[in-house]
Amino acid sequence: MTRPGGLPDKAHGWFRAWFRKVWDVRGGGLYAVGFAVAFLFFEIREAVIEDIPQLVAMNSVLSSELIGFGIQFIIDSMINFVRALMWPMYVVQLRPPVGLIALIAAFVLFPRYLKAPIERWLFEDADAKP
Repeated sequence: MTRPGGLPDKAHGWFRAWFRKVWDVRGGGLYAVGFAVAFLFFEIREAVIEDIPQLVAMNSVLSSELIGFGIQFIIDSMINFVRALMWPMYVVQLRPPVGLIALIAAFVLFPRYLKAPIERWLFEDADAKP
């Protein structure tokens, strides 16, 4: 059972604030959603496959190891940012003719069926503020 204002509520608010910024910067469409999903996918995969095991495997927590880990984390995040910018390419590469058709269909159908509900969710609290 969660209490109002607890960690799940704050995390939801933090995610929505981050996604709202991505939405505004990336044009507020399917590209923005694809970028956010791809970036989260790459970051989570990187954390599970490399970062967490590397952190656990550290024998001693020397400041130089932590600094190296931090620098590597920042570099990996920048690489994931660039990879997320290219998310349409990954969709097309899934199955070359089918991926391209699915991407075109998504760009045609997204504004019609999904954009309005996403914007309502993103900006529902923005209207309530004075």
